[in-house]
Formats: sequence, structure tokens, C-alpha cells
Amino acid sequence: MTKKKEETAVIQTFNFDNNWETLLENEAFVKAFLSDVLGDYMLKQRWYGGKASNIKYIELAEYFKIQQDGEVYFGLILEVNFVEAFYQHYFLPIAFVTDENFAKKDRILPISIKGQKGHIIDAVNLESFRKLVFERILTALPKDTTKVQYHKSHLLDNVVYESSRFMGLEQSNTSLVYNEKYVLKFFRRIYADRNPDYEMSRFLSEKKEFKNTPPYLGSINVVDSEENNITIGLMQQMIPNEGDAWDYMLKEFHSVFQNIEQKRIDINALPNTELYLRLSINDIPAQIIDWIGLGLFLKIQKLAKRTAEMHIALGSEFEETAFTPTNFNGDYTVWLKNRMLYQFQNRLNIIENNLHKLEGLSLELANEFLDKKNQIRKRFLSFDWTKLKSERIRVHGDYHLGQVLVHNDDFYILDFEGEPESTIRDRKVKQPPLKDVAGLFRSFHYAIYGTIFNNFKAYNASQESLFEAGELFYGYLTGLFLGTYVTEIQEANLNLGYNQERIFILKYCLLEKAVYELGYELNSRPQWAVIPLKGISNIINH
Repeated sequence: MTKKKEETAVIQTFNFDNNWETLLENEAFVKAFLSDVLGDYMLKQRWYGGKASNIKYIELAEYFKIQQDGEVYFGLILEVNFVEAFYQHYFLPIAFVTDENFAKKDRILPISIKGQKGHIIDAVNLESFRKLVFERILTALPKDTTKVQYHKSHLLDNVVYESSRFMGLEQSNTSLVYNEKYVLKFFRRIYADRNPDYEMSRFLSEKKEFKNTPPYLGSINVVDSEENNITIGLMQQMIPNEGDAWDYMLKEFHSVFQNIEQKRIDINALPNTELYLRLSINDIPAQIIDWIGLGLFLKIQKLAKRTAEMHIALGSEFEETAFTPTNFNGDYTVWLKNRMLYQFQNRLNIIENNLHKLEGLSLELANEFLDKKNQIRKRFLSFDWTKLKSERIRVHGDYHLGQVLVHNDDFYILDFEGEPESTIRDRKVKQPPLKDVAGLFRSFHYAIYGTIFNNFKAYNASQESLFEAGELFYGYLTGLFLGTYVTEIQEANLNLGYNQERIFILKYCLLEKAVYELGYELNSRPQWAVIPLKGISNIINH
């Protein structure tokens, strides 16, 4: 009881005489709301991405009304300024509730408005707010020129609100499920530009009718005081699914490693394949198919086909300049090299500071990385655009198995926001499509090693021999993927360049991705650092 009394004493109830509709014009309210109470609330939210930094202060950058028929909520754009001298922007919709039993975990500030006590809460907790937003999208006009612009697709006709709930498993955004058929994603961290997820989803769905991504249904964009168009919401069809491809592959890969013992396979006696060699099913030796299973290889082919179809859709636009294919040039090279060198130096510092956390193969590979740092740096500087004949297009940008849903033996690609560490501008830079392929290959590599780490005690083999089996497995997986992918792309006349150019770009992107991963692993789970380190070793030694 004492603890509860202390907590109540710390957060005082503020009294205001304004109506709710004019509350944000009251400077005293804004000051109270932006106090430490808001910072403490945000730190507890899964969607808040600034946990590693220290908040200096929070400012209210913009606010706008989200309303219908006299029912009013506020959308806030908060500028979080950090002690480390940078800032981030977040979207937070707010509501005032008076029910003492409601949203106990999501209260931000206790206040009294005209003598009526209650709390400011995140409005997504209210069904009335969720319903209002859905209905605003349903009734959106073809051209909306107001500050808060709602848009709907022709696919959303003859629909009425039935129900809404949180999707759960929140990460950087908040997703709401409507009528058990539609998903509205509220972007929490926002940028002074349209979100790539909105742009890509709408383009693929409406303009290219790409079937293997959730169909675009609607959106909410806000025009700020500087005329920037900011995406705060994206609505899509909900794809019924059996989970994502990451979990799916972990189960499949577990069977592959169990087969070593069950089928008494001698890994050392199996034929190897050269990395990055294009393979067809007919090129895979019978012993390998017996070990891994034809079913899994056919699934990899299907995923390769869907990836190629996504890139063909993204690379076949000649009207909308944001999506028109382009060639390599000097500007892109300067941008790429600056980015790579900055990232490489950052990872070099991290590895030097964390060497003491590593042992065994991880330590051996980390020392190889440090010994060959000049060679790796040269690899990044060896990007010579004048020798490249292929095209750059808008790409997924953060393509891995977790961004793919599995349904009825098929794959559906989602989440086109791009690489979390990149600026919104960098996420929209046209890249070689093989960047996405490299992202998926690194994901395969992770799934193989993750399977070994998670089930090590279930396999009757040494970790070293399992790693060898994993590398052999990886060679065939990626070879078959590449063979299927390149054939599909070439048939559609999207220019990937000749074989030598393709391998150069693929290796470059794989090295970039593995170096990027290294920072996360060394900071978060050093025992997994072996995965990107092995990926880097594969590239610099082949």
C-alpha cells in the first residue's frame, strides 16, 4: 500500500479549465505533458527506438485533430532531443478518459478538465478511436487537401466497421486488425517524408498488381507546417498465414541436421559446390537431395521466383520517376563508398573493443577480420561504376526471412520500410536488386547457424562438423536460389549484368550486410558474432 501512495504522490493531477478541443492551446498543459512523465512512458513502449540514448527534453513539433462528427482526438508529432546531440520524431495519438478502470498500464498523465478527473492515454487503446480512424479511411475522398489526408483503395468498397484489436508482437510500429481482414499499421517513428513502406506497398499493389504482397487498402498522411508529407498510417489486406519464413526455415533446417544422424550421412563424403554458382535442381547431386530433401529445394525455388517477380515489378516502371530503373554513376559511387567506410570504421572500433568477449572460432575469425581490415576496406573502395552495365531499382532494402509470410506453400513479402539504421532519404536510393538477394542469403546463413545453436544438444555431432555441414548446405541453397532468380530476371529483361558483374555485386552486398550485422551481434549477443564473421571470411577468402 505504501508504494502505491508514493507513486500517486509523485505524479500530481493537473487542473485545466479548457475544453478538451482547445487543451493543446494551453501552454501549462503542454509543459506538464512534455515533462519527465512522457519520457518515462515512452521508455516503456516497445515501439520507442531511443532506449540506448538519454533524453534531454521532448518538444511538441506539431499537433493535429483526428476527428469525425464532433468526436475529437489529437495526433502529436513529438521531437525527442537526446543528450548525445541528435533527435528523433515520434507519432502519438492521445485521448482523455475518465473511467478509473480503463487503460491502467497505458496512462501518460493524470489531469482534470473542467473539474472532471481522468487520464491522458495513447488513443489506440480506445475502440472508439480505432473505429473513427477506420471510418475516416472508408469515407476518404479521391483527393484530400486537408492537413490530415485519408486515402482509400478501390478494394475497400462496401465495407463497414465490425471489430478491431491489437495485432500483438509489436516492434517499431503499432498494428491494428480490423474485421479480422485488414491491418492498419501506425508508424511510430516518423520522418519528414512519405514512408517507403507506404510508397512501395501502394506502387506494387495498385500500379503493378504484384500478388505476393499484402494488397494496399488505404493510408493516412499528414502535411506539416513546412509542407512535408508525413505517413502515419498504412492499411493493407491481412494475409492469412502459418507464420513467417524465418520460423518455417528453422523447422525445415532442424530436419536437415537431424537427417545427418538418422540417415547416417558422412558429411566429408558429400560433393561440395562452388559458392555463388548458379544451380538448377538437375545440378544438385542425388546424395545432397537425399540429405536435404527435394521438398525444401522446391520451396527455395518458389521463394527465389517470388523475389524475382518483386524485382521485375519494381524494375518495370517508366513513368513514375521514383521507380524508374537507372544506371550506376559517380554520385551513387560516392554515396556508397562514404556510407561503407563510415560503417566499416564503426564496426572496426566495436570489434576492437569487444575482442575480450570472444572465444574459439569467433575469436579466430575476429582476428582474421582485424588482420585483413585493409583488404576489406579496399573491397569497399573497389566499386567502379564505369565497369558496371546493370541497372539500379527501388529495392526492399531490409529483406530477410522475417519479412516473408508463409501461406499455402507460397511466400508473401511485406514490410518495405527499409534498413532501420538508414535515413529515410538513403532508404529510397535505387540499389542493385542483388542487395535484397544478399539480405536473404545472410538470413539463410543465420537460420543455418541459429538452428545449430538452438538444437546443439539434439545432434550427435561436434559443433565444428555441424558448421561444416551448414556451409555445405548453404552453398547448395544459395546456388539453387541464384539459378532460379537469375533465370526469371533475365526472361523479364531486367539487366543484372554479366556473370562476373553479378558475382562482384553480390559479394559486395554480402560483405556490406555481414559487416552491418557484426555491430549488432558484438553489442547484443557476442556468441552469435561467429555468423557474420564467417560470412565475411567466406567472401574475403573466395
